[in-house]
Amino acid sequence: MRADRTTSGARGRALRVGLISALVPLSLTLVQCGKAPNPAALAANSQANVQVVAKTNQQVASGDTFEDRFPTPQFGERFPSASESFLQRQMSDFSPKRAVQQPPAETAPYKVASLEPQVPYKRSPRDDLTTLVSMKSSAFPYFGNNPASDAPFLNIAKGDRRGHRSYSGRVFWQDETYNDSRVLMHVPEHFDVRKPGVIVVFFHGNGATLERDVRDRQLVPKQITDSGANAVLLAPQMAVDAADSSAGKFWQPGGFKRFMAESADHLARVTGDPNSARAFANMPIVIVGYSGGFLPTAWSLEVGGISDRVRGVVLLDAVYGEMDKFASWIESHRSGFFVSAYTRHTARRDRELMSMLRQKGVSVAEDMDGPLRPGSVVFVETGDGITHRDYVTRAWTRDPLKDVLVKMSATPALALTRVAATSSAASSR
Repeated sequence: MRADRTTSGARGRALRVGLISALVPLSLTLVQCGKAPNPAALAANSQANVQVVAKTNQQVASGDTFEDRFPTPQFGERFPSASESFLQRQMSDFSPKRAVQQPPAETAPYKVASLEPQVPYKRSPRDDLTTLVSMKSSAFPYFGNNPASDAPFLNIAKGDRRGHRSYSGRVFWQDETYNDSRVLMHVPEHFDVRKPGVIVVFFHGNGATLERDVRDRQLVPKQITDSGANAVLLAPQMAVDAADSSAGKFWQPGGFKRFMAESADHLARVTGDPNSARAFANMPIVIVGYSGGFLPTAWSLEVGGISDRVRGVVLLDAVYGEMDKFASWIESHRSGFFVSAYTRHTARRDRELMSMLRQKGVSVAEDMDGPLRPGSVVFVETGDGITHRDYVTRAWTRDPLKDVLVKMSATPALALTRVAATSSAASSR
């Protein structure tokens, strides 16, 4: 019995030692879980993570560059193809808004490349209409001669591509630079075709597009609306975003006349009154040429075929040549007005043109303080700080096109109605 008790006691002690040996490591582990991580261990783990992240970033960077995320816009993205459409935009879309406004459900898109654009089924008479319409008589495409050299305008070829080598030696390709036949049309909400009115034709300068520059940066449609004048706008696309002043179809005898005749039909359609085509076809015209727009302006006056309908010419830092054509029109059309505002870039030629006119006995004013009357010839020099790039929105005053139309409207002899009731609405835009 004594031996049995001794054996049983030994077994109990062994069992207790085994339990203690198993529980001690477990308790130490549980205690460790409640403590802060060892700093050395953290540093080692952090270094390992940095190496992994660096390796991952190198792999990502190789396929996610700035160019990958922000690709350069291509020509096709700015100018839709014949199978695509350009959504009609209203000038209210570009005005500050407190809330996002959805376009009316009945608004229909225009086909960009179609010569017979779709017209919205309904349009509220309270909305401005700004749209792009493709026209056969617009400046480009053009496959005729350059009258300066009497040689083909497209004077270079590369395979199937044809292009024009400019005076600077740079080559512009027909399919990229001279293939856009669209015209920006703008009809203010207050326009009334039954009243005396005017068509403003705007020839943009070099390096421009209708949407990015004429509409959004130079704000030409907005200036037309804000003037309160009974006026509509036509702005043909010239050379697309290129340092080129080529006049295209406006070089041709009668080219400007054909352009205005086709425009009358399109304006009648987009305003929803096909019977108004005759009114548009007889409406007086004001031509505005900015910078490189001097060339199509001069040739439209010289050979366009309807110079008698031109009631006024406005040049914005644009007398780079063709002074004889401008002087001839001024001398023979004393019922219209002529305005040329200029910076130092064109000062020499503007002064030369003033001298030519004075020698012909034409009176010349050198400020825009007074109203515009039939026969007014005005040259305005703008000082330092007025940049050529911003000249369409800031010349002798802010919004110079608006100022011209307001002064023109104040003269009944120029047969242009200014809608006084819209002045408050225009100023709030």
